[in-house]
Amino acid sequence: MALIKSISGIRGTIGGHSGDNLTPFDIVKFITAYSQWIKKQSKKDKYTVVVGRDARISGPNVKQIVTGALTFCGIDVIDIDLATTPTTEIAVTEFKADGGIILTASHNPTQWNTLKLLNSSGEFLNAEDGKFIIEYSLTAEETTDFSEVFSLGKITEVKNFEDVHIKKVLGLELVDTKAIAEADFTVCVDVINSVGALIVPKLLSALGVKKFEIINSTPNGNFAHNPEPLKQNLTELSKAVIDKKADVGFAVDPDVDRLAIMQEDGEMFGEEYTLVAVADYILQYKKGNTASNLSSSRALRDVTLKYGCHYDASAVGELNVVTKMKENHSVIGGEGNGGVIYPELHYGRDSIVGIALFLTYLAKKKKKVSALKLEYPQYFMSKNKIELTPEINVDNLLKKIEGIYNQISGTTVTTIDGVKIDFPENWVHLRKSNTEPIIRIYTEAKSQSEADKLAVDMIEKIKSVM
Repeated sequence: MALIKSISGIRGTIGGHSGDNLTPFDIVKFITAYSQWIKKQSKKDKYTVVVGRDARISGPNVKQIVTGALTFCGIDVIDIDLATTPTTEIAVTEFKADGGIILTASHNPTQWNTLKLLNSSGEFLNAEDGKFIIEYSLTAEETTDFSEVFSLGKITEVKNFEDVHIKKVLGLELVDTKAIAEADFTVCVDVINSVGALIVPKLLSALGVKKFEIINSTPNGNFAHNPEPLKQNLTELSKAVIDKKADVGFAVDPDVDRLAIMQEDGEMFGEEYTLVAVADYILQYKKGNTASNLSSSRALRDVTLKYGCHYDASAVGELNVVTKMKENHSVIGGEGNGGVIYPELHYGRDSIVGIALFLTYLAKKKKKVSALKLEYPQYFMSKNKIELTPEINVDNLLKKIEGIYNQISGTTVTTIDGVKIDFPENWVHLRKSNTEPIIRIYTEAKSQSEADKLAVDMIEKIKSVM
């Protein structure tokens, strides 16, 4: 059981003791702190916050506490209820709200939930704002004056806001519904019994896809498998793709901000390549810069350079990627976990726009998904960790590793987020965990055996330095 406080929100398990889990007491403290932050942004007579949630079992209960706390702080609530993370982000700007809260633990299991906090642009808070909320929550009970009865906020329920999201996606210049309809695709999608069940069928119909099958299609929060859209969790989708002779399969996580693609042969396209393929399509028609995080595949850089454009890497985390994208005016970006960020729609990871853009590209290419994959630089990743004793100073350890590789010719060392070491043919990224004494080790090479060996060698190097 755990309670994790970060700038993007408050993540915890339901039940247990306050302060150690996401309990009603903790929810009220953090929502009260967020309400104070909202009011600190501008002086107004009335403030409004959008609230959306995924379909996990604790969602209705958590929403009641969240909306109640907001109204007791004098803030009006627009309750869009069951909605994807990107749908909620879009709703914030559509309603010109002062902020938004998404109740989702993303790919975490059923017992988890999260208060994901948004600003008035429908984007995650920065470090300074997140710090204010965490610190204020410590004294919220003693320092907050709640609203009197005639100043309580009001709750307005809005149904089917996913229709607005879909309409905006269909309005994008590079989404071609005519091409998709003419391709006559057969599509299978695993929506894991969460909010994807409400929006994905509508999206496919609107795009002109006539033959599709949605599996795990009841939005009741009883996740049919581990919610993370990885190969080992998608055996049911693989079988459906093969049985239906589908052209492509898609899998989304519970809040629909990560998109995994499955080939027509039931094999994974690779979560790292979702963004790569979408970027390849975008850059053919709209030259510009791209960005992803340091732990994402080098393939995006390679594709970007192919079009004579510039690629940048940010620290890990959606907020950091968005910041980098704004700095370099990226036309496309995201994260290697299947997170596509298309600024023409909004600055947030969005599986809905990812599906629309990928189907358009597939229709125009007139190729099988497996053949499309072969057009890209082939990289393989290995993700490992090394456990440390609590007394080890992780920062000093990483500093020593940095010093060793700075002296080796042909390597480039980046330290904006842990230590990333770029070799001519591969790379290693070392990051310390914020919640436990471990170092996460990500490697990428041109074969799986090379990536695995690189990780083993780095683990031995760390042990020798220790």
